[in-house]
Amino acid sequence: MKVRLDWRKGAQENASSYYQLAKELAKKEEGAKKAIEETRSQLLAADGEHALAVSSKTGPKMKRKREWYEPYKWFFTSGGKLVVAGRDAKQNDALVAKVMADNDLFFHADIQGAPATILAGGKSATQQEKLETAQFAASHSSAWKVGAASVDAYAVEKKQLSKHASGGFVGSGGFAIEGEREWFRGTSLGLAVGVKDGIVVCLPSCHPEAEKLGVRLAPGNFEKGQAVKKITFLLKCSPDELLLALPSGKFSIKERK
Repeated sequence: MKVRLDWRKGAQENASSYYQLAKELAKKEEGAKKAIEETRSQLLAADGEHALAVSSKTGPKMKRKREWYEPYKWFFTSGGKLVVAGRDAKQNDALVAKVMADNDLFFHADIQGAPATILAGGKSATQQEKLETAQFAASHSSAWKVGAASVDAYAVEKKQLSKHASGGFVGSGGFAIEGEREWFRGTSLGLAVGVKDGIVVCLPSCHPEAEKLGVRLAPGNFEKGQAVKKITFLLKCSPDELLLALPSGKFSIKERK
């Protein structure tokens, strides 16, 4: 290693000059390292933003938008008409007050503890569609909970419904009915469940499409929790969606072969 000395300076002065130069070079080296680290951090950040942008484009899609009727119990008739039924008294009132139109029909099982069930466009519905709606209303009533095989059901128009009876105001979820009813005597209880387009579907068993679904249900001996566990295994579906789709009570389960 060669070291240049300034002949005009003594040994101590030359040593002091090189010491000072070494300090300056060390500072520059430290600054250079810091600049490199900052540049590296910026590059990593930029690369991360790019990865995030790519991820947002190629990552999993958002969950599908739920339809307005999905918080209710629902199905589509064989003629393509929507049927919605309340899960509780509040939903029953909302369906009649805010959803039901003049050309719809209101269905109800002739038993205490049954959902308000609306057949959209019911006045122009076929008899088959009415039978499907009556069975759906009957199957989601308390008749299933008590293990009944069948129950009477009926249909009326919106103008026949009222919150005022001769004895006073009708309570939450209930309605006073005036005029003639269209009866569906001895409506059997039965449902079919399956998965269609990733959605749990529950149909009345008299629906023509019911045979294509995976499981047929009737009142039976399986507790609801047991039934949900078994059906979830058979259909590979969401237990939460299935739980909401089924009535209260016990079940017999028949898997489609």
